[in-house]
Amino acid sequence: MKISTKGRYALRIMLDLAIHDKGEYIPIKEVSQRQGVSVKYIEQIITLLSRAGYVKSIRGNHGGYRLSYLPKDYTVGMILRCAEGSIAPVSCLDDEVNQCPRAEICPTLSLWTRLNDAINEIVDNTSLQDMLDECQNIASENYII
Repeated sequence: MKISTKGRYALRIMLDLAIHDKGEYIPIKEVSQRQGVSVKYIEQIITLLSRAGYVKSIRGNHGGYRLSYLPKDYTVGMILRCAEGSIAPVSCLDDEVNQCPRAEICPTLSLWTRLNDAINEIVDNTSLQDMLDECQNIASENYII
């Protein structure tokens, strides 16, 4: 399984909004500069996040985006699925009920199911707050006197 740039950038955008949250809306241009991603691409991704209700927006001079909820209320899985759709390692696991006609006799299905379960366990139990805490740990470890 490979997460696309859209999924990776969606997570980075959400993390950027969490890191720089001071109660005000953050202009896309600032996020673009910090993340090294074009404004146009961020607009595409933030539209997905906005439709999902993950970010709020306001237009105008002091416009921009901010998280709709606290970082602890988002999981990495929510954000990745918003950007990617399914994150299953194989297409036969995309649906709630496996639609593959070979599912009953497939010798590899068990492997793919275990891999899918492991992926979901990690992304669904890691919050945006966990990622924010990790950023703060890295920043404090890089402090030089």
